[in-house]
Amino acid sequence: MIVIKKTRVMQTMPPFGIADDVDVVIKDDIITAVGKGAGDGLKADKIIDGMNKTVTAGNVCGHHHYYSGLSRGMLISAGPQDDFIQVLKEWWWRLDRGLDEEATYYSSLICSLDAIAAGTTTCIDHHASPNYIANSLDTIAKGMEEVGVRGTTCYEVTDRNFGMKEVEAGVEENLRFAKDAKSRKLVRGMVGGHAPFTIPDEGLRMMAEAMQESGAGLHLHVAEDKYDVVHSHHHYNMDIVDRLEKFGLLTDNSLLVHGLYLNAAEIEKINSHGTFFAHNARSNMNNHVGYCQNLQKVKNLIIGTDGCGGNMFEELKLAFFKHKDEGGSWWPGDFVTALARGNNLVEKYFDGKFGRVEKGYKADLNILDYRSPTPLVADNSSAHFVWGMSSNCVESVMVDGKLVMENRQFPGIDVSAIYARAAKVARRVWEKVDTIAP
Repeated sequence: MIVIKKTRVMQTMPPFGIADDVDVVIKDDIITAVGKGAGDGLKADKIIDGMNKTVTAGNVCGHHHYYSGLSRGMLISAGPQDDFIQVLKEWWWRLDRGLDEEATYYSSLICSLDAIAAGTTTCIDHHASPNYIANSLDTIAKGMEEVGVRGTTCYEVTDRNFGMKEVEAGVEENLRFAKDAKSRKLVRGMVGGHAPFTIPDEGLRMMAEAMQESGAGLHLHVAEDKYDVVHSHHHYNMDIVDRLEKFGLLTDNSLLVHGLYLNAAEIEKINSHGTFFAHNARSNMNNHVGYCQNLQKVKNLIIGTDGCGGNMFEELKLAFFKHKDEGGSWWPGDFVTALARGNNLVEKYFDGKFGRVEKGYKADLNILDYRSPTPLVADNSSAHFVWGMSSNCVESVMVDGKLVMENRQFPGIDVSAIYARAAKVARRVWEKVDTIAP
């Protein structure tokens, strides 16, 4: 049993709320009590002084690319990147072909460590390594589990390198892992796909069968750029979402990503199926693909990074600022709500309730060292989240009732050794990628 004594609790999932000078009691992986004096007289295995600290539910990264973990500062020669397809071909589709088992493992370790350090307790990953498909998801899961982050992962089905052989291998890896991962404690599987413009109808049919057999949902990029929309109209004479619906891919445990150029009717159809939709503001800006003008119409909106790290405090700030720059009418509370809604997707894959610091909820928690110079109350807590709090405040992190980071240290993990080895692996990967033609 762990007791956090005399702390402030801040709810980031509506209804927002602040409770001061309360105890949080955790037994095994569940919060069993929250309130003044709730820990008095209990024989706790560990007591944490929560004075002047703020306890929140852990953040969820609604869409990540762990395979990009070793791309930071990547030094390779590359041709023009004047449109999105050129960006993919000159950069990301070369990187993923350079990944092997060791590179995938260290990518997972680095992304998991960075996420926990930033207060992100769950990452919804979307993986690609065309020259290392079979068992690659086990490697991603191994890194997640060793660090202690919760997550889902999947393999992005595509025909872009090796045609239907590659599609079949991707579907097989998704199905195998989604079934096997049900016995894992911290990691589950989804059925991944790159994007509709690199998946033929037969691939979508196979993915639908894998979803039905495993019970897992879809995780797919859609309409990140206008090219995906035009491709669908040209080759299939259908809107993207209609094509997905045709194969039964729109489920309430599925996740579509980006969606910048989906039309209003497509958004309405996604909403009617209860399908989740991840917004990735930084990535959209970085790739210069535009802005999702229908964002405020999305029912199950969550927030991801598209591989731009796992820092959701940073991501949320940029998402909010970009929204205001585009003339949007949402305020901090709307974006904090979208971030917290990621827990609804987590609940589709893990037993229990997530997202609140409340009795009966899973103990995925952050302890923040946040000193507010102004009143912090329920009505302005989301503004504090956007304008005041940051990953610099993250002092300790708990996942599934276990302290995976305490006082900014990772118990039992040699972080320096991991980063040192990762740098060597990254250099090797870069050298290989530099020899790969677009």
